[in-house]
Amino acid sequence: MDYVLLAVWCFVVALGGGLVGLVLGNIRLPAVLLLSSSPAAGTGANIGISAVAAATASIAHVRAGRVNWRLFGWMAPPSIAGALAGGYLSGVLPGDVLLLGIAAVLLYSAYELLAKPDTSRKRPGREGLDIPVAVATGAVIGLLGGIVGLILGSLRMPALVRLVGEQPARAVGTNVTVGFLVGIAGLVGHLPSAPPDWGLLAVGAAASIPGALIGSRLTGRLSDRQLLRAIGVVLLVAAAVMILDALT
Repeated sequence: MDYVLLAVWCFVVALGGGLVGLVLGNIRLPAVLLLSSSPAAGTGANIGISAVAAATASIAHVRAGRVNWRLFGWMAPPSIAGALAGGYLSGVLPGDVLLLGIAAVLLYSAYELLAKPDTSRKRPGREGLDIPVAVATGAVIGLLGGIVGLILGSLRMPALVRLVGEQPARAVGTNVTVGFLVGIAGLVGHLPSAPPDWGLLAVGAAASIPGALIGSRLTGRLSDRQLLRAIGVVLLVAAAVMILDALT
């Protein structure tokens, strides 16, 4: 019964994540940790589930033309490098303080998206995108995610829209595609010292695949303004979960 409930929760999380371009690993993590043999094994399983959910959602976004491959090419490498460096630093920095800091950024990002859903903002450069900012935010967010054991697409998504200047629908697809590679890097980093709980990973991944597929196919049915508001609501939930994780 515990595994059935986990599967249902992973499906729901993947459905919402696929819609707004996030894998929402921080929302799934507490449920995975409850059933895991150890915190390290649970964290590894959660990262693996996130990678599968991101890969599944990205397939639908790729087919729909919602991935900016040029932006992906600039953002993915520093994101992976940052995640690997963050994994190395994870035992040095206090995780609870970092989670509270990330939660504060999520709350501010949610406020920006809900209060000012302006989708017409453009940036300098080809396609109106700020590539140097994309590289910098990819590295920083990858670093933070490596430290706390999360992909942190919830930080990368508002950065893509507000700082880089990407259109919401294409930011959704680009974000989950970058998140897939970051998740794989995180899973590989766990293998030598903290192998994941493979049973939980299998159950969560199997349940996440249909949820991510359905959610990603719904993305194109929302206007840019509706999509930004949906992302803002999800960021509020993600921030609340991070605050609870940090305090408990």
